[in-house]
Amino acid sequence: MIKKLTVVLLLAFVTHTTSAQEQFECTPEWVQKIEKIAPAKAEVQPQKTRKILIFDRFTGFDHWVIPHTTQVIKVLGEKTGAYEVRITKDVFCFEKNNLKSYDAVVLNSACSIGPRRDLILDCLDIDTSMGDEEKKEKAAQLEANLINYVKQGGGLMVTHGAIVMQNNSVPFSEMVGGSFDYHPRQQEVALELCEPNHPLTKAFEGKAFVHTDEPYLFNKAYEQKNFRPLLYMDTDKLEGKNKPIEDNIRYVSWIKRHGKGKVFYVSPSHNAQSFEDVRLLKFYLDGAQYVLGDLDCDDSPMNQQ
Repeated sequence: MIKKLTVVLLLAFVTHTTSAQEQFECTPEWVQKIEKIAPAKAEVQPQKTRKILIFDRFTGFDHWVIPHTTQVIKVLGEKTGAYEVRITKDVFCFEKNNLKSYDAVVLNSACSIGPRRDLILDCLDIDTSMGDEEKKEKAAQLEANLINYVKQGGGLMVTHGAIVMQNNSVPFSEMVGGSFDYHPRQQEVALELCEPNHPLTKAFEGKAFVHTDEPYLFNKAYEQKNFRPLLYMDTDKLEGKNKPIEDNIRYVSWIKRHGKGKVFYVSPSHNAQSFEDVRLLKFYLDGAQYVLGDLDCDDSPMNQQ
């Protein structure tokens, strides 16, 4: 009886500890693999050259998928001709004059350190030429620059952990559509389509998308539902929740307007393996084309329906 119980407990342990997927480097071979399966054509052919700035610096949790995601977005643009990219970790990329050079910005899992949750200030902290008050003022200015850039018509794509970038900032939360609350342990998550016939969920051909991920839960501006949801999960099916969840339907990807600009938040994915599915690649490409202003679709918020 004791031996049987030991086996059962061991199997349970293995099940829970192997839910995370094995990490691997973003090699040229893996990028070539993505190039082969990525869509050959964009949903919409842009009328002019589009430029995207990818910011992929982190100061908090190191998501191993960051370099993979950057390369995925780069490949999607290069292969289809939908856009060109520049990649940077320089926080001064949020200066007004620099932002003017781009049609959209991608914040790629730019996760900040808790409990302050201010990545811009985190980055400025290493600058010994600036005093503390000067750093705070500059950080606030750079954040405001990004928010105003979107309000004035710039596009913004936020992937996975980048929603944590300025997590205590209400203006940032309102722009993105929410802030990070917490996530249960990494596990297989079934993501359902909010609107199977919507242009932004076309990639999934009306079927749920199952993958291993951190099931993110959100707060602050998320509660306003001032966005059009694309993907959702049923939290009743999640394991490892550390507090009650009133609404079991929780959204993990959405689009929204912010002023004259367009925002696309996409929580999938925490693991590079998920990008080996052409459906997710197309979803990313379509989302990028939405924020660039090339893919037109209904983005009216659910709180007005």
